[in-house]
Amino acid sequence: MAAAILPGATAPAFDKPRGHNMFDGYIICGTPRTGSTLLCKLLASTKTAGDPHSFYRRQDVVEWAEEWKLPDRAAMSELEFDAAYLDAAIAAGKGGTGLFGLRLMRENLDELSAILDRIFPKRPSDRARFERAFGNVLYIHLSREDKLAQAVSLIKAEQTGLWHIAPDGTEIERVAPPKEPQYDFERIRREVAELETYDAAWNIWFAAQGISPHRVGYERLSSNPAATLLGICEVLGVQAPNADDVRPGVAKLSDDTSLDWMRRYRLDAAA
Repeated sequence: MAAAILPGATAPAFDKPRGHNMFDGYIICGTPRTGSTLLCKLLASTKTAGDPHSFYRRQDVVEWAEEWKLPDRAAMSELEFDAAYLDAAIAAGKGGTGLFGLRLMRENLDELSAILDRIFPKRPSDRARFERAFGNVLYIHLSREDKLAQAVSLIKAEQTGLWHIAPDGTEIERVAPPKEPQYDFERIRREVAELETYDAAWNIWFAAQGISPHRVGYERLSSNPAATLLGICEVLGVQAPNADDVRPGVAKLSDDTSLDWMRRYRLDAAA
């Protein structure tokens, strides 16, 4: 399956002969705070299963384009930029391996489909557009059963500015200066509802597209990352690491404050 070819463009990633793998790539279909960063780092660490990132998160597109040294967006048409960006994203998502990896949040799905529709018009469905762009894709649905814990984790990250820490406690991703988190019942309630809506929207989309995703639960991923990783590698048909060698790159941020918020929320909701 090929990405776009425009005049002067390089040959697209999927014009190359396909290897022995059943899949050309995978898309991690998630919502925030489902362990997607943990899973992305685990997959990248195998050195056989691509290097997935949120290439189509709208806030990051300019940064990725600069990192890939794409021509100035102002000097290109929208279609030329979209096509060049897609080719660069496929190369980056492969990370030197035979598999392309992408992390996609539900809120960005429609935007990506619209971009691919511009590049590959008249395809009958989202799935057809995705397969035209990325080849035979495994869809990995990453979800979290405990939506209250998920909402609390998301709000705490937004308030404190701290999104990810390493297993040794050092900060990996901070987007704002440290700030004390404040319990907010209404905000948590709205976030729970939104996360439930987004998760349901993935399932509605899978059904509409005739997709049977490989399902991964946050609870199992966080408690047994090695087993989860090995299971995905098996489905993808790539060499998996030794389970004893699997080292999670991020640690849980849940703490006493998280537990206290959940307890208070349940009491407030009951009242």
